[in-house]
Amino acid sequence: MAEPEPTLERHVSTVEERDEEELGHFGYKQELRRDWGLAHNFGISFSIISVITGITTLFGYGLNTGGPGVMSVGWIVVSVFTMFIALSMAEIVSAIPTAGGPYYWAALLAPPKHSAFASWITGWFNLLGQVAVTTGISFGLAGLISTTATVKSSYTPTPGKTIGIYAAVLISHGIVNTFGVRVLRYLNNTSIFLHSAGVTALAIAVLAKAPTHQSAKFVFATFYDGTGDPGWSVRASPAYVACCGALMSQYTLTGFDASAHLSEETRKASWSAPIGVISSVGFSSLFGFFVILSFLFSIQDFTFTASGGDFGQPVLQIFADACGDDGAVVLMSLVMICVWHCGLFSMTSNSRMMFAFSRDGGIPNFFHKVDDKFRSPIRTIWLAAFLAFCLALPSLGSSVAFGAATSIATIGLYISYGIPILIGLIYAREFNPRKGPFNLGMLSRPIAFISVAWICFISIIFCLPTVNPVSSQTLNYTVVAVGIIAIFSLTSWVLWAHRWFVGPITELEEAAALGVDITVPGELEKAEAAMNTTAPEKNVSD
Repeated sequence: MAEPEPTLERHVSTVEERDEEELGHFGYKQELRRDWGLAHNFGISFSIISVITGITTLFGYGLNTGGPGVMSVGWIVVSVFTMFIALSMAEIVSAIPTAGGPYYWAALLAPPKHSAFASWITGWFNLLGQVAVTTGISFGLAGLISTTATVKSSYTPTPGKTIGIYAAVLISHGIVNTFGVRVLRYLNNTSIFLHSAGVTALAIAVLAKAPTHQSAKFVFATFYDGTGDPGWSVRASPAYVACCGALMSQYTLTGFDASAHLSEETRKASWSAPIGVISSVGFSSLFGFFVILSFLFSIQDFTFTASGGDFGQPVLQIFADACGDDGAVVLMSLVMICVWHCGLFSMTSNSRMMFAFSRDGGIPNFFHKVDDKFRSPIRTIWLAAFLAFCLALPSLGSSVAFGAATSIATIGLYISYGIPILIGLIYAREFNPRKGPFNLGMLSRPIAFISVAWICFISIIFCLPTVNPVSSQTLNYTVVAVGIIAIFSLTSWVLWAHRWFVGPITELEEAAALGVDITVPGELEKAEAAMNTTAPEKNVSD
């Protein structure tokens, strides 16, 4: 009669043991506290995708690069193809529920002789995308702060002032990530609330207060080319402009790999993590579509708004037309708080990726350091801030620098998503036996093919110029930044990296090589520190 009670305990224990055993298969012991469920896993990705961030900061770009029709219909098209990518990634996450990210997936899915090369290339593109995403979010916030300050004052924005504000934003993110590691969890809960309830209330308020509303024909069928005189619809074709205009939607729907990064902290990760990836993209697609429609229907004077209005920011002009100057400041303040949280967690994700890549030898071992007091990777946090600041410096002399930064972020991240998907597609026979509970079955290869094809398409489209005429001021330097990373990663691999980079080094392998017991807290770290201090002495004696 006493049997039923322990049964539940054994069941709970079995779930935890299975998660730990599954993680052990990839060479890692359970270190992080595994107490997150599906809802929290979804919430992280939903918060990092942050539809209000991408839509607000690139709304002016969308209005002038295709107009309302491309923004509304383009959002639907991009959402569909992004869901294909999410499905492909979810299948990989289910098979490999670890926090390593795309470069770890690439290493594990590729044949042994190509594993290190696939990991090296994927890691560098992921690093580029992570840095550019941080740049796009935080520099976009600096622009919003700068323009909002003009509403009730005589403040005049300049590129230099905006860069100064941007530096302050990065510093604030760096400080919180450095000293406030314990607070990040609470800030994440705040961010989820703001991005859901807060933004919903904002969109409804704008729709309710707008003096007049545009027609459905205006929202879904109006094409506008504000890319120059003549615009690219004349110099090339309307289709060219429409494809370039998809950047707003595609840039917004990034960051959903966060659910994978949190898999080691999620219960039943092989099922919960893939569902977190898919649901975050699905809900963000629906939620973002509602936000776009609320803004487009509330436009009062399209030509005036597309030009930036009185403040140089179309969304701010929409708020002012609907709620007056005071109301516009209040609504934009809510948006800026959401964007600040999004940038904060982008830097968190960025620094963790760099820390892991340094641990595995992708970047100098100097950055593989966790502060003993604050338990945070301080060196990679400030490396992330420094690189993000450098990537925004072209804005001092370029009018399209922000659009280029978002293009770099989109291309860098999606290429790093696409490489593991492509490897799984090519080596499907090897991938099939190791698939997890989330299995696409017969649809796996067709969906993976569509995902890779779409990533190839956007990687080309978002490198193209979007302002005519093309000059040093309007050059889309995306192709330069992406090209530098591609050439560097390939050349460095051929010349020197292939001699020493072996891909992800698991903790169990490293512990065995050093002859330490990984179950004893701190032993592996002490052995690594001792090895690092003796290495220079050996070099000197040699």
